[in-house]
Amino acid sequence: MTMFFQNYADWERYEAKEAGRSAEPLDPQTDIKRYEEELDTALAAEDQGWDSLWTVEHHVSPYTMIPNPVQLLSFIAGATSRIDVGTMVVVLPWHHPLRVAEDITTLQYQLRGRTPYIGFGRGAARREFRQLGLEMGESRTRFDEAIQVVKLALTQESFSFKGEHYTFEDVTMRPRPRDPQALIDNFHFSWGSPSSAPIGARFGLKPLIIPQRPWDDYHAELAEFGRARAEAGFGPARPRIHMNVFCGENEQEAAEHARRFIPQYADSARRNYELDSGHFATTKGYEHYAGQSEAMNAAGGAAKLMGDAYLANHVWGTPDQCVDKMRRIAAAFRPEEFMLVMRYGDMPREVAAKSTDLFAREVMPAIQALPLEDPIDYRAAVDA
Repeated sequence: MTMFFQNYADWERYEAKEAGRSAEPLDPQTDIKRYEEELDTALAAEDQGWDSLWTVEHHVSPYTMIPNPVQLLSFIAGATSRIDVGTMVVVLPWHHPLRVAEDITTLQYQLRGRTPYIGFGRGAARREFRQLGLEMGESRTRFDEAIQVVKLALTQESFSFKGEHYTFEDVTMRPRPRDPQALIDNFHFSWGSPSSAPIGARFGLKPLIIPQRPWDDYHAELAEFGRARAEAGFGPARPRIHMNVFCGENEQEAAEHARRFIPQYADSARRNYELDSGHFATTKGYEHYAGQSEAMNAAGGAAKLMGDAYLANHVWGTPDQCVDKMRRIAAAFRPEEFMLVMRYGDMPREVAAKSTDLFAREVMPAIQALPLEDPIDYRAAVDA
């Protein structure tokens, strides 16, 4: 299960205020209520049989109200006893890399033998970079340096590093991780543009897919990811795959709720990343987003296109339909794990709870029983 903590209903007010238009003050009770409800859901996940709890990092907007994923997962670690945890993702350019290494080290201790899966990314939301006081066009070079620093801090008692953004001279980190290689072996990378896939792969990170394009497009991107891993001396790796899910007792119920709430999630992502804006064209390293925005606007607008794409990609239907779709995705990609968002948009708590309970009872056991096949060696497939 993946925790998102969205306040979708606040977007109109938030955007008006951000643009300097007249807007009502935020009612903080809307954030408080959503946060408390989502925490309760997360704490019930272990008893429902979920294998792991994941979360994300976002700042300043109602898109996702989780500014520190490792802090939230530390709370989960102390409140549970069996479940693993993961980030999708820690946005490295927003953090001091030595602090990131410290945070994930202490999380490993707090889990007491359970596994932290740490996904990294470089961020793509202009307002988040701006309000954090960082230059978005530096994200790629900051990411490259930061991941090297994190790995050095975990594996070397003392280390030095000199880069454009970070310089360290004979520094150390305490406490030392209980198992640094286990942490590094479970590092993942999520990318938004196809050209970004090799960025994390060449540092040995494993693929983490947050589907934004047709499923078939990801085979080519995973091939590039596999090539970059192989050239850096790393073997094939199964991806982890994130999806939104709605499980209904019948097709009508599932379709009604999926067609309402999944496009809301897509719309929230569109607004957060300003995907119908032209600003990507002048931001170094985000050329793909510029072309994507132009194409979506020319084809009738990002809101509808993204809503349709998310409905096509993500999982919804009766329990049998959910099992069938997830089995087909598993057969196509041989993933290590699915990370599933069960509440998004303005979905009421009771609607999410009913869907989640049904999924946990009737879908999850069938998916957990699937064999964990060897990863696809995309590089070999392309070479052949």
